[in-house]
Amino acid sequence: MKRVILMLLLLLTCAVFSQKMVTRSGEIKFDATVPGALEEVIGTNKTVSGVFDKATGDIVVQAMVKSFKFKAPLMEEHFNENYMESDKLPKATFKGKIIGYNGKPGTFDVEGDLTIHGVSNPIKTKITLIGDGDKLVLSGTFVVKLADYKIDVPALAKKTLATTAKIVMKLPFETKS
Repeated sequence: MKRVILMLLLLLTCAVFSQKMVTRSGEIKFDATVPGALEEVIGTNKTVSGVFDKATGDIVVQAMVKSFKFKAPLMEEHFNENYMESDKLPKATFKGKIIGYNGKPGTFDVEGDLTIHGVSNPIKTKITLIGDGDKLVLSGTFVVKLADYKIDVPALAKKTLATTAKIVMKLPFETKS
């Protein structure tokens, strides 16, 4: 009986102090369309994974580059082969911290290192956390310069592909069990 009670207390303690939340169904959308262009350059990845530690505010997010989908298959091919070199550099990651997270929904600063195309740069932006308890949805938008990540826009593509990309993210986190 003592063993059962001890095991129950141990499991309860682990559950209470477990602060890690995970997602495997996050969404990142980027838009690198030149205003007024005939074609949209929009890619969407709906299989983004991440871990958020509610106790420390630490967050890690990873997206497989080949999982970005486009309306035009040729655009997807150019994205993977010519710009992102996804066979050689298959992941984009963010490792950082949500500043001042207090366990409640709200708007917070997040800062850390964003790695795209094998290049890491520090970023700081605002995010919104909605929900409580076992579920949280993190959302936010920020802009990156493609050149900062050694992604070159050739002269022929400048009418369609912008030199910056607007990144929109929505990450539904759940408590890890």
